[in-house]
Amino acid sequence: MLNEVIFFDTLRQGLWVAALTSLPILSAALVAGVGVGLFQALTSIQEMTLTFVPKLAAILVVFWMSMSFMTETLIAFFRDRIIPMVIGG
Repeated sequence: MLNEVIFFDTLRQGLWVAALTSLPILSAALVAGVGVGLFQALTSIQEMTLTFVPKLAAILVVFWMSMSFMTETLIAFFRDRIIPMVIGG
């Protein structure tokens, strides 16, 4: 029974790390999408590339800026949680 508790706690923590690392990129896509949507609604421009390119640019900039945070979070999760389970500690 203890193994199930450890498994589900590790799964819960892994899902939290996944949500935490994806939050900057998803929020950038949301803000860029709302901004472009407002611009399109105000100007009546309905161009498909106008929605794609700013979102992609915002995602790339935020990914580049938050890459160290994401890497440190994933490394800490693996170092503190996954590696000890693999080793058997």
